[in-house]
Amino acid sequence: MTQPNHKRTDEDLAQLRVSGEIPVPALIGWLTLAAIPTLAFFAYRAYLREDAHSTPVLIFFMALLALNGLVYLLTRREALQRRSFIAIVTGLFVFFAITALEEGSAIIWMFAYPPVIFYISTPRTGIIACAGGLGAAIILFSPIGDAIFNTPYSTSFRVTMVAVLVFEMGSCYVLDQSRRRAKSRLLKLAAEFEYAATHDALTSLANRREGMDRLAVEYERYLRNARPFSVVLLDIDWFKNVNDEFGHQAGDEVIVRVAQTLKNECRKVDTIARWGGEEYLALLPETEAGEALQTGERFREAIHRNPVSYQGREIPLTVSAGVATIRGSESIDRLLQRADEALYQAKGLGRNRVCCYDGSAS
Repeated sequence: MTQPNHKRTDEDLAQLRVSGEIPVPALIGWLTLAAIPTLAFFAYRAYLREDAHSTPVLIFFMALLALNGLVYLLTRREALQRRSFIAIVTGLFVFFAITALEEGSAIIWMFAYPPVIFYISTPRTGIIACAGGLGAAIILFSPIGDAIFNTPYSTSFRVTMVAVLVFEMGSCYVLDQSRRRAKSRLLKLAAEFEYAATHDALTSLANRREGMDRLAVEYERYLRNARPFSVVLLDIDWFKNVNDEFGHQAGDEVIVRVAQTLKNECRKVDTIARWGGEEYLALLPETEAGEALQTGERFREAIHRNPVSYQGREIPLTVSAGVATIRGSESIDRLLQRADEALYQAKGLGRNRVCCYDGSAS
């Protein structure tokens, strides 16, 4: 049986909650807000130096960044925002390199490229982008680059620049891989903790708290669309005798066998919870009283057909069950109380039977 998870959130929000990282769209937004005034400052400096070429190009890149941010706000397409941002900053850094802006010092902005690319993209994209950037820098600093662009960089600067870029790109890759592995471990650990908080350790069924949460969700659905639901409260008959005669390990095997049988017999939309020591609750969405009574009887028969063999001895299994269907504006507590009263009636009639709250039995 696949238990529905009503608490599941969007994967990105889950990652943010666990790892504390800034979401990529938000990071790109902040980088854009920081880049636009920075480019405006350098565009103004280029204007003061009467650099007729650089000023309009820098303004053009400012406009592209602003447009990318606006498109994301209107469409919320994260992949488009990320890819466009990478393309824009790649073009911007190429422009810095080949024009030797700010007397050639603007090329040092390339050191911001590797950490940003690795953070906002996949490792494969980061490797390709950094390898391409490094290759472009090597060509720019080679005689071929001199012949095409005639850049003013000295030989010592070129050697140092390439060496530092190689070191930074390698470091960024190693740190990014470490970050991703740490995040993966945190997410796995968080999932294990969440599972442990909502499931019974012995049977792997939903625990009582999770069962109450599922009941609350189903109750809200009932209030919205008036589609009834039912609960079946089951209790293993003579369970204390099993513990006394066979021991607690045998009792645990009985509890697990009943839980497995209930999981096998219920629908995918149903929820089976371990309600107490030897008690179970089945939540049956969109189920009327008659169908719930039939389901409870199917549970009872299946459990009766599956005794437990323990140390060469057979332990017969029977359960008593109480069925109740939501009605009117009654509360969840009242619904559970009616199911408990029906269970008490089933035990009073001799056990190994299913009763509805109205007194009908099978």
